[in-house]
This record gives sequence, C-alpha cells and structure tokens, in this order.
Amino acid sequence: MPNYQVNIKWGKERFDNVQVNTDEPPLVFKAQIFALSGVEPARQKVMFKGKVLKDDDDWANFKLRDGITLMLMGTVGELPKPPEEKVVFAEDLTDAELATTMDMPTGLINLGNTCYMNATVQCLKNVPELCEHLKQYSGQVFAEADPQHILTAALRELFNTMNRSKEACHPLLFLQVLHQVFPQFAEKNEQGMLQQQDANECWIEVVRTLQQKLSLGNNSGDGNTAAIANTSVIDKYFGGDFKSTTKCIEAPDEPEHVASEKFYQLSCYISADVKYMHTGLQQRLQETITKNSVSLGRNAEYVKSSLISRLPGYLCVQFIRFYFKEKGAINAKILKDVKFPLDLDVFDLCTPELQQKLIPMRSKFKEFEDKNVEKEKEKRIKMAGNVKEEKKNYAPYWFDDDTGSNNSGYYELSAVLTHQGRSSNSGHYVAWIKKKEDTWIKCDDDKISVITNEDILKLSGGGDWHIAYILLYSSRRLEITEN
Repeated sequence: MPNYQVNIKWGKERFDNVQVNTDEPPLVFKAQIFALSGVEPARQKVMFKGKVLKDDDDWANFKLRDGITLMLMGTVGELPKPPEEKVVFAEDLTDAELATTMDMPTGLINLGNTCYMNATVQCLKNVPELCEHLKQYSGQVFAEADPQHILTAALRELFNTMNRSKEACHPLLFLQVLHQVFPQFAEKNEQGMLQQQDANECWIEVVRTLQQKLSLGNNSGDGNTAAIANTSVIDKYFGGDFKSTTKCIEAPDEPEHVASEKFYQLSCYISADVKYMHTGLQQRLQETITKNSVSLGRNAEYVKSSLISRLPGYLCVQFIRFYFKEKGAINAKILKDVKFPLDLDVFDLCTPELQQKLIPMRSKFKEFEDKNVEKEKEKRIKMAGNVKEEKKNYAPYWFDDDTGSNNSGYYELSAVLTHQGRSSNSGHYVAWIKKKEDTWIKCDDDKISVITNEDILKLSGGGDWHIAYILLYSSRRLEITEN
C-alpha cells in the first residue's frame, strides 16, 4: 500500500508533511505523533471527517491522500503523583518493588522478537557522554530524507521518552525507523512474525550511524555532521587505534610492514585453551595470515602483531561465540565458560609509547589506593549508619590533548549484553547495566530488577543460562580528594 504525506492539527499547533506508511498498523503512526506532540498513543484521538482512528483499524477504511489534515485531540500526560502509602523500608521490598521506587531505568516492551534491539538500546543509554550529545542533536525525525539523520533523531526521541517515563515504553517509532534504514532487521518468518536478529549486528549498525551524525563541534541535524573524523563523538569515546606490524615468516629479509588500524570493538576468540577473556584478547593480537609476498612472488605466511596505540574512554569487547554450522544452516553458539573481570587492566596490550603515557595516571591511582584504606573503613561505617555520602569529584579520564581517550589503562565493567539460546537468530537477549558499586540492573525487555556483582559474574557461560556476548567497559575514574 502507498505512503502519504498528511498534516496534523492539534489545538493551536500544526505538524506538516507527516508520513503515513499504510503497510504499518495505525499504532505506529500514533507513535510518530507521540514523538512530535508528546501525547501518548493511549491519550490520542485522531479524527478525519468525523471518523476516529483506532489502533487496529484498516487503513483502507480511511480515504487518505496527500495534503489532507487530520485532527488530533489529547493532552500531554501529567507527572505521576506521589503514592499516598505508609513508609516502607528498602529491606522489606521485593526486587520488583525496589525497581519501582528507586531511580531505575525504563523498560522497553518487546514488539515481537525485538529483544536484540531493546538490549542494545539499554546498554548504549548507559553511556552519559553519548546521551548528552544525542540530547543536543536537533532536527525532527522525518525532517529530511537522510536515513542516518532519521535513525539518530529517532534514538534521541526514544531516550527522551525513557527519561520522562518510569513505565515501560513502546519503542515503535525507533523500530519502524530501524526497519526502514536497515531492512535486514525487518525479515519475517513463515508465520509472518519478525525474526530474531543478531544483537551485535544491531549494535554495529546503530553505532556506525551515530558515528556519521554525532560530532563534538556540531550537534545540528542540518549540514554535514560527519565533518572531520576526529571530531566524531563515536570516534572519540568508542574508537581505539591499533599499531600493526606484519612480518614474512618465509622471507626474514623482507621489510616489516607497519600500519595503523581503527577499532570500535575488541574481539575475544574462544578456542580450547581460552578460559579467561584476557587470554582471548591476547590471541587476537597475534595471528598468522597468508598473503602475497612481493619478494617471493607467491603467497606466503606472515605473522601479524598488533598493539593498542590509543585507548577509547569506552572499550567494547565482543565474544566470538557464534559460527556458521552447515548442518541446519544456522549460526551455532559456543557455550564454553570464559571468565571476564569486573575491573580490567589492558596495560600489557598497549604499545610501549602508550604505556609510557599511561604510567603517570596509574601512579596516581596506586597512591590514592594506598592512602584510601582508612577512608574505605570510614565509608563502610557511614553506610552501616545510613549516613548520606558526600558527592565525589573526579579527575578527567582522558589525556589533555585527546578528549574521550583513556589515560590509565584501567576500566570497570558498566554494561553486559547477554544471549540465552543456541543460535544468534533465536533465543533471547538481555541487557545488564551497572548503577553503582555492587548494584546492577537487569533489563529484560519491560521487566526491570536489581542484581549484584555476583550475578554478573555468573554470565560467563558453560550452560543454557544467559551468556555474555558484548561487554562495555568504561574508564576508571580517579577521585579527587582535598589532599
């Protein structure tokens, strides 16, 4: 069925050239209106020639054409009033009740095998710098035809909706745009239901889009926001650099080839001898490849050695858990238990030049830890006495001349995206995000619950439980004290 451009009149306001995709249900159209007006779909009354548009209506019943005006009635929902109930102590609450009363993230409703998208969104939303730059990004969702702008603006609207509401949200608009920009995520099975997708593919496509549209110097949707690569928010906060050296094994006299490569994820390959994530990362940095040798005039074996020459503020690690299995033609899953740390030190993965730059901040961390033993004891006493802690101040985690980098080599785990099942195109994806200290939040679509570090460490694999697929580490920050 065709698409139409219609106008919407809402009181004194008017929205022109709003796109209606008649292949989507009216509820998706109402989600677009929600993004424009702030009126939730449940509070909307959309009318045309006296006929009210219902969520499950058939568009064929409406004689749509380009340029017509639809009437919108409805008000923006008021902020919820505080509950008039007696005081209940936190110790007496269940996890579900605790999630409701605390400052918890907003859940996302599964719209039919969309857990891969929900988990990706929750993990990315746990990056404050990304949220801030996305908040400053301007331009309505469908203000221009650029697909990258549409997706970026739609993610901004979804983040805004999640910030406003404590009840689970319908990510209808973002899903519609994701399908429009990346049709592979709109594939359906024989029953007409959306197919499950690979969460890492969704992660990569969304981050790649943000890389092109979000920049440090220009947060407007107008003009060329990609501009210069080194001003990209994604490049600055998520992008690292490898220094790679390639040497021919069969021709020792052949000169080494040195090159610089960009990365946005580190890959942890899982082999028989990999029991810990760090081992898998080290193996990725030393590999044997076959390519043409100019000196030998034929293909030859080379050893490629890579070290990190720039560390990003946020380090993403992907476990290579899926491989194509010809029998059944599926992306089968490696269930092996691979331990990962809550605190990560990548000093040994860096070039000697970068290691020298990291040493001053690492020394400050060591000095702080040595002097802070007694302070930690006082902190535990304060927490036991339910005394409110003072607000902490932190030193920048990046180098002065490189915003968004990491200046210590120290990281702490801030989000985990897991998969439960036997193949990437089936099963279930869940996001686990860190709130503070030992407190984590499990975001299982619209179900939000509180968990601990111990629960996170159980996500290392070895069975049919949730298994870590993507880890997001944030730079460890040095607390500034009076002394």
